[in-house]
Amino acid sequence: MKQVLLSVGKRHDPALIEAVDDFTTRLNREVETSWHIIKPSGADETTARRLESAAVLDFIRSDDFVVLLDERGRELLSPALADMYDGWLSRYPRVVFIIGGAYGVDSALHERSDFVWALSQLVFPHQLVRLILAEQLYRARMITKGHPYHHS
Repeated sequence: MKQVLLSVGKRHDPALIEAVDDFTTRLNREVETSWHIIKPSGADETTARRLESAAVLDFIRSDDFVVLLDERGRELLSPALADMYDGWLSRYPRVVFIIGGAYGVDSALHERSDFVWALSQLVFPHQLVRLILAEQLYRARMITKGHPYHHS
């Protein structure tokens, strides 16, 4: 089982590095986990969306299961996420979670995505989404294992 947490944006914010690293370390005990950061293009909105999405698509392999984070996606309760996540990890060689750039992603990346997940209908700063994503994936693994973390 492998997973990549991919984000378009700057490197991890120094104020959040410790927390993101903590959950990434915890996740690595469960699932081989790595971060892949793609630098923002710095272009205008339409061009940035196209260039950044192309960079993400270049990274994705044909046998990857791709989860796109988007506030217009499907919201999940933690137990439902745990069930789905466990299934993805058991069926695919690699699961890639994508946090798009400041302007979102283009239609080609939406179409390539196997699942579009909304952490919330609210919009969060990308740096905070990284922490929330890592924590929620860890929580999902703990639910699957019957660990009390979910109830602490």
